[in-house]
Amino acid sequence: MTERPIPAALAVVVRGAQLLLVRRNNRPNAGLWGFPGGKIELGETVMEAAVRELQEETGVEAEARETLTSVDVIIHNNEGALEHHYVLVAILCEYISGAPLAADDVSEAEWFDYEAILANPDAQSPAVGDVARQAMMRLRGS
Repeated sequence: MTERPIPAALAVVVRGAQLLLVRRNNRPNAGLWGFPGGKIELGETVMEAAVRELQEETGVEAEARETLTSVDVIIHNNEGALEHHYVLVAILCEYISGAPLAADDVSEAEWFDYEAILANPDAQSPAVGDVARQAMMRLRGS
């Protein structure tokens, strides 16, 4: 546990009606599907972090376009003590190239239909469906 929240970036990559998700290997979301991403490094912008983490975890190339939203992930242990606090900044990215291949700290990387993401929230990290919804609305001009 750190004394402050940990800032991290998420790469929300949309290709048609599909979004790219990865299955996490590490806590706090081990085994769950979520957007590629990770901690922002010192001197790195959130946009740069999103693109870097996407490349490291999946090999996919994309261009960061805009900030969608931020998500607080606050996790307490069974005794109620704070274990993790992340502030995740979701960045909408434009797909450029590459087939997803799991690397770094993920076990799988796949394109998922938007509707399938909404239909299976229990297999996902918190807020994945909400962030996916925001991305699709933004792209559709809603």
